[in-house]
Amino acid sequence: MLHVDLTNCDNEPIRIPGRVQSHGFLIAVDQDLKICFCSENTDTFLGEAPGALLGKPVDVLNSIGDQEEDMAGIIRRAAQLRKRDNTIPTGAHRVMIKGQALNLVINPAEDYLLAEFEPEDSSLDADLQQMVGRSLSEILADKQLDKLLTNTAEQVRRITRYDRVMVYKFHTDGHGEVVAEAKNDTLESWLGLHYPASDIPRQARDLYKHNLVRLIADVNTEPAAIVTNLNGQTGASLDLTSSMLRAVSPIHIQYLKNMEVASSFSVSIRDQGELWGLIACHSYSPRFINFNQRESAKLVGQVLSSAISFRQQEEDQQKATRSRTVVEQLTRNLLRNTPVEEALIKYDVTFADAIESTGAALLFENQLYTIGKTPENDFIERLITWLEDKMESSIYATSNLSADFPDAAEHKGMASGLLACRLSRELDEYMLWFRPEVITHVTWAGNPEKNIEVDSRGMQIISPRNSFEAWSQDVKYTSAPWSKHDTDTALLLKDEINYSISRKATELRILNEKLREAYAELDSFSYTISHDLKNPLTAIKSYSQLIVRRFELPEQVKTMVERIEGNVVKMQDMIDEVLNYSKIGQAKLRVKAINMQKLLDELRRDMIIASDNPNLRLEIKETPEVHGDETMVLQVFSNLVGNAVKYSGKSDIP
Repeated sequence: MLHVDLTNCDNEPIRIPGRVQSHGFLIAVDQDLKICFCSENTDTFLGEAPGALLGKPVDVLNSIGDQEEDMAGIIRRAAQLRKRDNTIPTGAHRVMIKGQALNLVINPAEDYLLAEFEPEDSSLDADLQQMVGRSLSEILADKQLDKLLTNTAEQVRRITRYDRVMVYKFHTDGHGEVVAEAKNDTLESWLGLHYPASDIPRQARDLYKHNLVRLIADVNTEPAAIVTNLNGQTGASLDLTSSMLRAVSPIHIQYLKNMEVASSFSVSIRDQGELWGLIACHSYSPRFINFNQRESAKLVGQVLSSAISFRQQEEDQQKATRSRTVVEQLTRNLLRNTPVEEALIKYDVTFADAIESTGAALLFENQLYTIGKTPENDFIERLITWLEDKMESSIYATSNLSADFPDAAEHKGMASGLLACRLSRELDEYMLWFRPEVITHVTWAGNPEKNIEVDSRGMQIISPRNSFEAWSQDVKYTSAPWSKHDTDTALLLKDEINYSISRKATELRILNEKLREAYAELDSFSYTISHDLKNPLTAIKSYSQLIVRRFELPEQVKTMVERIEGNVVKMQDMIDEVLNYSKIGQAKLRVKAINMQKLLDELRRDMIIASDNPNLRLEIKETPEVHGDETMVLQVFSNLVGNAVKYSGKSDIP
């Protein structure tokens, strides 16, 4: 029993269905131009069963077709062109087989060439190419996108005469919406209806990017199986990605039958290489459009794609200009040598203005800064901790934060959407932008959660839309989506910030180098000065010692000479300390306990002797012991007391 529901649509092998639509037939040849695959309905068109073709050279086709036809030559030239420059001739070759006009189209399929034949007769009698030419100018007359899409639907319906023509837009999550429609008056409108992503699953959307037109001529016909003479292989192994006759998924056939649609035709709409949407045409009776007419209709899709891309680029350019102006102002702030956080949040223009949001947060150097409407800091800190494990790249963006981080549900009014940009993985620094909840009322074409039903035999059958009655729901906990432009702006601002940090780090290294040079110059200067000062001191000390040894001196004079020698020693120590002071940070101070009473008594005696003021009186009270470098402490008090003695001598106070 085959269990089919929408959950396995993404795994269905629609590229290798092993069948083709039965309104045409297929032959596949290998590099040696031997027929390796063919559809089982060849006898309907050629009068020859597959067994008469498989394993034969492609020349066998010429003996089957009308005498003047060279089908083998068309295929051979395509194979030669593919070998030479890996291209395949586009367009259809009109051939006659058994009196019937067919279009032969060549397409690649890995190691094979697909030769596909389908009727030239069409359900359309008019010259579609001329009609398309006249309609394009009308389609492009509207500058507003919604009017452009509506006009496109109307013009395509006029050209193809399908019962319903829709412009179907894919949203970022893959689900579709009918954004424009033209229909018969008797049909119910589907404008504005949404369809879940499983209706057109991922691999089908990928094929729409490769094949820009897709025809399903009649959903009620049985497809023709592909057979092969290759051992160990089946027709299902032939890749039909490029095939115009590729059979339709049984799931999609049932889907169309549920809608009572007998035939469909679609034209892809692309925006910058990605699938933007489809021009989807439905007919409630079988309908066939031949190859050349489909190619003419494809032109409508290509022109519409260009128009949408142009308008989207125009809108993106306007947003980019606004964001670039903000980023340029922030960059100027960063170049002012102000701290990074101030450059981003303290001026009239802040980093929150770079991206449309209602609030923003910056985590920098372990400090959290917020702007605008944001959740409390505790929540933001927990969010950042979660982001550290969640983010695999520099950017994380979601319009439904609570789906990934449930704690965000209680902050839906401020943080339903989040754009996070990591400045540094090593330091866990981030910029965050928040967007509030925007409740969206969505009308689905039936309940999107109802996937399968069980028939009277107990078989599970696909039933995505047995009833297409509108089914509405309010989508909550979601914000306006973030665009590629938003993420690009965040990354640009990140680069500017990191450049500023790098530049400041470079400036700091340059400053450190200059400081090292200054230290070296100070060392040289200090050594020179100390050396020059020590020479006369050494002479004073030497002469003092000679005087004491050679002359008989009164005790009072001897005491003075000894004081001279003592002060010379102190002066030499002070010079050494000056030299050591110049090396502060390079050498340690000699810290010890200092008897301040003794130090100050000696200082007082020196001051009294050196002073010319007979009224000088220095009083020293009880002083505590201190800890420090003795010479430097002496220098401090020498300067302090010396200044007091110097300036008190000018005072008139007795």
